[in-house]
Amino acid sequence: MPTTNDQPTSQPHQTPGSQRTRTYALDRIAIDVRSHRLLRKLLEENRPLEQILRDARNETEALVGVKQWVQELLAQNPAAEAYYRGDVAGREAFEQLQWRDYAAIRILDYIENAGREFADLNLRGEPAVSNPIKLIWLAVTHGTGGAKPAFFEDMLHLFRQLRGAEDRRLPDAEHLATWTERFPSGLDPRIVRLREENRDRIIADVIERIEAMGESAGKYALSPELSPEQKYLQVLDWWKDWQFHLKFAVRAPRELNNALGESLDPDTMKVLEDAEQAGIPFFVNPYYLSLLHVRVPYFAIGADLAIRHYVVYSRQLVEEFGDIVAWEKEDIVEPGKPNAAGWLLPSHHNVHRRYPEVAILIPDTVGRACGGLCASCQRMYDFQRGNLNFNLDKLRPDESWDERLARLMDYFEQDAQLRDILVTGGDALMSSDRSLKTILDAIADMAGRKREANRGRKDGEKHAELVRVRLGTRLPVYLPQRITPELCEILAGFKQRAAALGVRQFIIQTHFESPLEVTPEARDGVRRLLDAGWTVTNQLVFTTAASRRGHTAKLRQVLGEIGVLPYYTFSVKGYMENNFNFATNARAVQEQIEEKAAGTVPADAYPELVTLPDDPAAIPDRLADLRRRLGLPFLATDRNVLNLPGVGKSLTYRVIGITRYGRRILEFDHDANRTHSPIIEKLGKIVIIESKSIREYLAQLEAMGEDVSEYASLWGYSVGETEPRLPLYEYPEYGFAVTDEMTNLEV
Repeated sequence: MPTTNDQPTSQPHQTPGSQRTRTYALDRIAIDVRSHRLLRKLLEENRPLEQILRDARNETEALVGVKQWVQELLAQNPAAEAYYRGDVAGREAFEQLQWRDYAAIRILDYIENAGREFADLNLRGEPAVSNPIKLIWLAVTHGTGGAKPAFFEDMLHLFRQLRGAEDRRLPDAEHLATWTERFPSGLDPRIVRLREENRDRIIADVIERIEAMGESAGKYALSPELSPEQKYLQVLDWWKDWQFHLKFAVRAPRELNNALGESLDPDTMKVLEDAEQAGIPFFVNPYYLSLLHVRVPYFAIGADLAIRHYVVYSRQLVEEFGDIVAWEKEDIVEPGKPNAAGWLLPSHHNVHRRYPEVAILIPDTVGRACGGLCASCQRMYDFQRGNLNFNLDKLRPDESWDERLARLMDYFEQDAQLRDILVTGGDALMSSDRSLKTILDAIADMAGRKREANRGRKDGEKHAELVRVRLGTRLPVYLPQRITPELCEILAGFKQRAAALGVRQFIIQTHFESPLEVTPEARDGVRRLLDAGWTVTNQLVFTTAASRRGHTAKLRQVLGEIGVLPYYTFSVKGYMENNFNFATNARAVQEQIEEKAAGTVPADAYPELVTLPDDPAAIPDRLADLRRRLGLPFLATDRNVLNLPGVGKSLTYRVIGITRYGRRILEFDHDANRTHSPIIEKLGKIVIIESKSIREYLAQLEAMGEDVSEYASLWGYSVGETEPRLPLYEYPEYGFAVTDEMTNLEV
């Protein structure tokens, strides 16, 4: 029996026969009172639909009748009809669609995929069958079908969109400015003062911890002869030391509540205590904890939720931990066998790879850890398996790491297409200066050997040479104290050496989630990175709290002011473990079209945009000047995407189904704007069932204080197309022809 609320419960895996029996049983379950009322409104507003359903003697006649009716409507726009059939594709064709075309295409896709069965990994593989027209017909004819109110509300908005009763109005500059004003930045003097209060409270808590630790506090021990004021001043001085923050990171719920002034409510504490029992690690450093509001300011109520929801775990995560499955199939690697993208890897845990041009390097150093654990971490699967942890002392490289690093470099050197290495983890900057320098020196040596080997190859047979090095890190956000003069000296030295060997792009790829994370310390850290000659780009995870109107626009604006360029905006990936933080893909498309478009750079400004990384230290001033001349409130150069549970990133999708609970079923195609492993021709399209309905998402926003009427068009976004990359993020051209051969590949 299904539950009486909008949230499905987990069921044991069904065999095909038992699934048919269960589907038949669900078809006979009566709909509830609220569903009846929504159904009545749906029929009253759509008399042609009601007539088709009442005349239909069975579900097949209902499907045929609705299909004929909607096809006639779609035919009124030949461009939309061609898009639906797949005769045309891509961003240009997508932009020819009218608002009602979205609805017609979705209804026809529902009918085309009626009766398809999907494995719902939100429910640990339970089969889900999509047949929405049948569910409406059952409700009309028999009052059954088991569909829930969230389903009928989605249908109500769908048919309003089809007949033109609901249109979309793109927000103007005034709306956007109003929305962004809701979210202060961490540079606001009022916020700075609040953080100083938080810092002093946390310092008092740390002093108590140090005194309780005794000699085990090591170099951070406090002499008992010091006065309380002297102890405070000593710890205040240590506050500038990044290793101090790692030493005294919070690792348990009670420590977290103490650091937050006992401000966590009993329900939250119960979830956190259950998380501890389930084995989910805690690791939040004192600096980052100081960013959370304890005394909530009247002018920023709820503004810190995007930060808070990274620190405080959800009930769904706790319940799923232990049963989390890998979202990205290429994360599952067996030595000697190709990964899901077809790549043969030299190590099953040091190298991740999807695309021909780029590889991710995860070192056997403290860089496997982070400055804190994000609740929606994409590596939670690896924390569950014990591959990642926060036992920092045990993560220091052993003697075998140098040998393994050499083998990894041999792999990169011999690869025919590789031109981009992303050092991440964990977090690249969690490595010590010595470890990071060793890694960077090895990369530079490899780049030089690769370049030298090409001298003996003919044009058209030459291998791709290394042109881009990236460091993936959240420490400019989590722990900006890590951006020391010594670190920047290493980075500047590597750039000087590697540039002479043909590397042309040096990027710190960081992850600001909220404008409140842009603090004076973070600003100064970014300034030092820019002065070291590295471009800083930002990747944003589009969580529910971060997806509030104006939140990402304000973040882009503030980041631009300190010289950080926007890169990807990622939809939250994962299954039910990330349900709480998941913002629907419809919201990602809505933000892309209605909000982020305000900062789109015109094509005639691309040549100037591309030159920004030539002088990273000048980016803040040049970006400010560019925005002023173009009249842009912020720079919107990034792309909204989802990391597919197959291979690659994309936001090219169509909604092809919907569950009884109103959770949409999306079919994704790969990003046509970039080079892929040839295996995608075999993989085909990727189907994802979202973990929450539009209604659940809006209810969550409303609970955060949002006016959901500002999201009214959300229901209508059911088609997406990946944005093309700007030239700013393209690889530089070679002065020779690269071979078409792909090495280290087995398809």
